[in-house]
Amino acid sequence: MRYPHEGRTVDLVDARGRAHAALAEVRSRARHGETLLVLTDDAAIADDFLNAGAFAFLAAPRDEAEIAVALRYARRAGMMERRELADVEGDDAARVQDWLAQQVTAKRPCALIVVALSRLDLVNAAHGRDRVDAATAQIAGRIMTAAGPHAFVIRVGGARFLVGLGGDWHPALAAIGTALARPFDVDGGPMLLGNRVGVAEHEGGEDVDTLVRRAGDALAQARISDGATTRVAGPEDAGSLDELAADLHHAITGGDIGIVFQPQVEIASGCIVGVEALARWEHPRLGPLGADTLFAAADRADLGIALSDHIQQLTLARAARWPRVLDALRLSLNLTAADVARAGFARLFLDRVDASGFPRGRLTVEITETGMIQELDRAASILTELRGAGCRIAIDDFGTGYSSLAYLKALPLDYLKIDKALARDITGNPRDRVVVRGVIEIARALGLAVIAEGVETPQQLALLAAEGCGWYQGFLRSGALDETALAAMVEKER
Repeated sequence: MRYPHEGRTVDLVDARGRAHAALAEVRSRARHGETLLVLTDDAAIADDFLNAGAFAFLAAPRDEAEIAVALRYARRAGMMERRELADVEGDDAARVQDWLAQQVTAKRPCALIVVALSRLDLVNAAHGRDRVDAATAQIAGRIMTAAGPHAFVIRVGGARFLVGLGGDWHPALAAIGTALARPFDVDGGPMLLGNRVGVAEHEGGEDVDTLVRRAGDALAQARISDGATTRVAGPEDAGSLDELAADLHHAITGGDIGIVFQPQVEIASGCIVGVEALARWEHPRLGPLGADTLFAAADRADLGIALSDHIQQLTLARAARWPRVLDALRLSLNLTAADVARAGFARLFLDRVDASGFPRGRLTVEITETGMIQELDRAASILTELRGAGCRIAIDDFGTGYSSLAYLKALPLDYLKIDKALARDITGNPRDRVVVRGVIEIARALGLAVIAEGVETPQQLALLAAEGCGWYQGFLRSGALDETALAAMVEKER
């Protein structure tokens, strides 16, 4: 049963006489961010429902008035976490704003992290509030030491901390987790404090309020997780997919879908030799949304083919009108697994390319390994036809799925694009570097050029070059750009 109030809803789960089934229902629905109140006839199992993600429970309710009071409480509980984060104001808000502006200006990737201490009621009972307060006072310093000199830490409320990380933030996040897992030294002996962490990586054009909201949403998901205590906000956290799916109907026809271009750089010369076209959705409420969110909404609305057609037409039309300074660049355009599975797609696509005026010989079509194309024979036939017509073929995000070698064996490829996670890991332990080396050696043995994605540091680039990688893209050179900024960057190289 759902109770609306002030634009939000509280869902009532009646667990009386069905505790086991209701527990599974609560766990599933809580993962989708629903605010839940559970009615139960057994107060002894109430903690099980709270741990599963319910915000409140009511044991053996006597009447509707008692349920109404409990619903009001659950609504407040569901809103509390966001409100605490939204209360970042004054000097703290300005500090977050300045930090984000610096990262954007420097074209550095960055992430906002919310660390929340968990089950302080149990810790207070075990150690006493004074000792817990003394341990909590050490947390900001410990986070700052782990995160490094370019991070910031703000205490939000009594048990939450807002952390900003710039550049390659993944090692710092891991260091923070390790630091907080160590006992705190307070009078009376060491003390352990549990925590949950929400992470939101900054997306292009995103403002501070949106970034804080996404980090808070990720924290809410981490707090109801059965396993991992850290949750990184993904495409599904940008908004309700049902709502986004409805909005997408208007976005495709209303001109809200745009295209930006990320440079691809030849390592030997340092010159930009191509670009990958990336879709962006300028959502009127949520701001800029990336391709992952865009296609997730399209899948929910059964508009995947329509969206892909729209993006292809828009990208080719834009590239065909590029200024002269860009007329030597290759254009990489992503195709979906659904595209490649369509009967007659090769002819349809080539007609679309020719109608745009963009030369086939400068076009690379990319297929994503994680698309898990089921009919490799069909895909191979279509891609062979495109390759024979002058296009080149790349496999994108290589190393993230389970069919890597099957793809290399079956598909007619020119390029292999190493997923950004592998490129990032090359600066880790020696085993990570061995994996990247193996991928590059396989590609070279098959006659494939290798492009590394997500390169962010000179150290990553130097190691990739030493292993034989020929090209890269990533924030080390530039994020995604519009045509004007891209033309200015290429012109500056000449």
